[in-house]
Amino acid sequence: MSRFQTFNSTTATGKSKDLLTAIHTKLGRDLSMAGVMANSPVVLEGYLNFSGALSGGQLSAKLREQIALVTAQENHCNYCLSAHSAIGKMVGLNHEEVVNSRKGTGETDKTTAALAFAKRVLDTKGQVTESDLDAVRAAGFSDGEIAEIIAHVALNVFTNYFNIATDVDIDFPKVSYSEIG
Repeated sequence: MSRFQTFNSTTATGKSKDLLTAIHTKLGRDLSMAGVMANSPVVLEGYLNFSGALSGGQLSAKLREQIALVTAQENHCNYCLSAHSAIGKMVGLNHEEVVNSRKGTGETDKTTAALAFAKRVLDTKGQVTESDLDAVRAAGFSDGEIAEIIAHVALNVFTNYFNIATDVDIDFPKVSYSEIG
């Protein structure tokens, strides 16, 4: 059970209610993570703004979900693994691609390079080397796309840490970092 109160579109008030109602209207349901973030409307609004801005970037929805999966696996975030496994399937990832993404492997060399770079960002806490950048560039990513990979890692680290720290109730089919396959 969550360590924080979980609001929804009917129990929240003020700015949190407005944000949660918008999420409910868009998705047709309330989400536990958003409901816990609603304890601070600026946290929820910040997450929604960052996530929304990145969704308009150059990276495909599939690659964004694959980055979320490898990040959640590395950070042991069962909520995010569960959510992004489900969302990944909605954007076209099959079961094998979901599992391989968690391991840092893509269906193409280019996707694998992006996931390997995302893991390097995580492993080095952002202190990637010139050779790390050269490798992802050689796979065909522009500096703008690389910036987006870094930003997606950062966004997902935020949600991973938030969900782990507050023990958000999982409201997707459950997936555990300790079980791959």
